[in-house]
Amino acid sequence: MTLARWTLLLGASGLLILGVGHGIGLMSTPAEASMGETGRILYLHVPTAWVAMLAFTAAFIAAIGSLWTGGARWDLSMESGIEVGMVFSVLICIQGPIWAYPTQNYWWTWDPRLTTTAIMVVAFTGVLVMRRLIHQHERRMAATAVATIVSWVNVPVVYFSVEWWDSVHQDLSQVSSVDKVMLVPLLVSLAGTSLLGAAFFLARYRIALGHYQREEVAPELPDLPAQLELEDSP
Repeated sequence: MTLARWTLLLGASGLLILGVGHGIGLMSTPAEASMGETGRILYLHVPTAWVAMLAFTAAFIAAIGSLWTGGARWDLSMESGIEVGMVFSVLICIQGPIWAYPTQNYWWTWDPRLTTTAIMVVAFTGVLVMRRLIHQHERRMAATAVATIVSWVNVPVVYFSVEWWDSVHQDLSQVSSVDKVMLVPLLVSLAGTSLLGAAFFLARYRIALGHYQREEVAPELPDLPAQLELEDSP
């Protein structure tokens, strides 16, 4: 099966499962005890944060593979993981204030979780900017792999920040801490969002692979028409 078909399959499956999860969460479960109807954003916010950290971790692993092997596919996977992580991180930063204002009466505060998340976004934005500024492939691959590894160090800090420091943010979401009625739609939404994240990753990887193949085959033709792109590798 080609990358394009895998992307379509994962994306369609993710949307379907996500729709089921959100349908259950919005229509079948009761309102959260302390936050009321606003608490239903849990089914969106937690999966989004999960996929963001998962994507950045995939980029971290790819960065190690890139440095270890010098392989272009590791480098392209790293770039794809970072960009997917950035998309979901931006969504986190939008969803957070929407959740916080009705429940905490503020849009933003320099809470440890929020601050470390902002640092994470800025750090990985810097990696993407670096990739645009360095044009020589080998130098770009090595420099951005190191930068990705350094930036990823903050990812577990974001996750554990609510345990390491006093925080107004809710505690870590764990299976044991979520009511069973709310757990089912949360896990279903988590599965759907994860599949969507995987589809985004494959879609971005295909784009990056096409660009790389054109550069390798015809570096003197940077504007090679899209119809001349090489086929997906098996």
